[in-house]
Amino acid sequence: MFNLKAYLFYLPLTFSLLIGLVGCAGGYRIAEQAKDSDSSPQESHLKFFDVTLEQADEVGNRLWKVRAQKATYTQERQIGEAENPIGELYQDGKPVYEIQAERADIEQDGQRLLLKGKIVATDPKNGIVLQGNELEWLPQEDLLIVRNQINGTHKQLKAVAQEARVKTREQRIEFSGSVVAKSVDPKMEMRTENLIWQISEEILMSEHAIQIDRYKNNQITDRGKGDAAQINLKTQIATIKKNAQLNLLEPPTEIASNSMTWDMKTEIVKTHSPVSVVQRAENVTVNANRGEMKIPQRIVNLTGNVKAIGQRRQTLKSNQLSWYLDQKLLVAQGNVVYRQVDPPINFTGETAIGNLQTEDIVVKSGNSGSRVVTEIIPQDVGISN
Repeated sequence: MFNLKAYLFYLPLTFSLLIGLVGCAGGYRIAEQAKDSDSSPQESHLKFFDVTLEQADEVGNRLWKVRAQKATYTQERQIGEAENPIGELYQDGKPVYEIQAERADIEQDGQRLLLKGKIVATDPKNGIVLQGNELEWLPQEDLLIVRNQINGTHKQLKAVAQEARVKTREQRIEFSGSVVAKSVDPKMEMRTENLIWQISEEILMSEHAIQIDRYKNNQITDRGKGDAAQINLKTQIATIKKNAQLNLLEPPTEIASNSMTWDMKTEIVKTHSPVSVVQRAENVTVNANRGEMKIPQRIVNLTGNVKAIGQRRQTLKSNQLSWYLDQKLLVAQGNVVYRQVDPPINFTGETAIGNLQTEDIVVKSGNSGSRVVTEIIPQDVGISN
């Protein structure tokens, strides 16, 4: 039974018959038989002003403490209601959140504290503030739930969602339902249906489809997408998984792979799985086993089974390829094969350099002593893929 400390109590007598007033441990009990049609004839009510309600577990550790201007206790339903409550939530006997609301519903068995209407919950240790329209505290489950139009603020992160589930011991918050989160450093915005924030580790995680927008001077410069992601706010590295994709706005370039790491501090993107890079302006696509892009320098380095394809089906194959996007220049090394369709011709060598879109490619033999092999294919024979 929760403890109730009151300094003044008041019971309306209109349409009611006072049966008795009995003192009990930690508070008062007033029994009444209501005659109003809106009230149950079996319910007993006790109303207090300037009241403090406390709840402890079986070993005496405090679970919550709520102060209110006015409170009502219904004995039969074992529920206390407090108006404009303020107080603290406790875990292991220590305060973990400061709370305030328009109304509080308190179950007498101590299993749950429910607050409603313009909720504000503040974590004094981490400086996190959660606002919503309903708060539920389940101390035995170490679970704090804030629902209905959540707005969370912190010096490092701001988030809006439909629900936030807080594990106080684990220092973990799970946002769900149309989540939009914005970080200060790096400056980015995340959109997903579920986002987990590991507060101490400064890590954000999502196992749902997610979009990450990177900002500079309040303008979007890069956009990452995937079916899952993990973002380390301390190192500023995002790992995008499952259908990972990164789009650069200038020049318009798309990088797609199954998984990639995006270092927002150095602005380097890396992938160790098959990758495809598409340059929209030149209409050139390059595929490889793995790759790296240095965003500020606009350089893409690709390795393993590299194949560049132009608009007219001209191709450049090699072991390695460096693509200088601003200069529209390709530099290929190792087992180079350049093939163009019109006129139909193949060149084989050790290195190649040039512009694939204009079909201005120079193939060289390198230092191995081998020569460049030129193959002219008659047009009536056709070109095999």
